[in-house]
Amino acid sequence: MIKSVDLTRIFLTEEVETTALRQVNFNIEQGEFVAIMGPSGCGKSTLLNIIGLLDNPTKGKYIFLDHDVTNSSERQRAKLRKQNIGFVFQNFNLIDELTVFENVEMPLIYLGIPTKERKQRVEEVLEQMQISHRKKHFPGQLSGGQQQRVAVARAVVSNPKLILADEPTGNLDSANGEEVMNLLSDLNRKGTTIIMVTHSQRDAEFSHRIIRLFDGQILVENFQSN
Repeated sequence: MIKSVDLTRIFLTEEVETTALRQVNFNIEQGEFVAIMGPSGCGKSTLLNIIGLLDNPTKGKYIFLDHDVTNSSERQRAKLRKQNIGFVFQNFNLIDELTVFENVEMPLIYLGIPTKERKQRVEEVLEQMQISHRKKHFPGQLSGGQQQRVAVARAVVSNPKLILADEPTGNLDSANGEEVMNLLSDLNRKGTTIIMVTHSQRDAEFSHRIIRLFDGQILVENFQSN
C-alpha cells in the first residue's frame, strides 16, 4: 500500500538547512496498524505529512496505492487524499460553529456525495462511534473524549483506505484515551490501515509494528505479538 525509498526532507531558510528525514525506507501493507515513535524533533510529523500527501519529499521516492506521488502537484495529491485518507489529530480540529452532525458530514460534502446518502452515512458512523445522541450539540458542549469520537467519525465517514492519527490520545485522560484506541483497533480489525504517531508506549502496544525514529532516520522496527 505504501512504500518509501530513501525518503529525505530538507527544510531551507536563508541561513539554516535542516534535514528532518534522512533516507527513510519502509513498506506498509494494506490492513496494518503501525505506530511511529521517537523523541520530539525526530521527524515523526514530517513523515506523517508526506505519508498523508500534505507535503512532498526533497529526495527519494514515495509510492502510495501503486502511484508514484513523489513529485505530484497539490491538485493531484489533494484528489488522492480526499478519496483515500482520513486524519485524526491531537487537538480534534473540529469546527466550533458546526454541530457534531455537520462536522462529520463535511468530508462527504467535499466529495460531492448526494444529500440522502450523506445523511445516512453520517447517521451510521455516529451510531458506530456511540455519539449519535450528541449529533445536534456543538464541539464546545462535549467532553474531550466525545470530541475525539467525533473526530474519528469524521475521519472514517468517507470509508478511507488509510487513517493517519497524530497523537490521538494526547489531550485525553487515560480512560478516554483507551476508548479512542479501542475504536481505532476495531476499525483496523475491519480492514482499515492505520498509521499513528505517538509518544505513548501504551498506545503503541495496540499496533502490529512500531517504527522508531531518531534524528530523521529509522532506528529500529519492532513487531508486536498481538
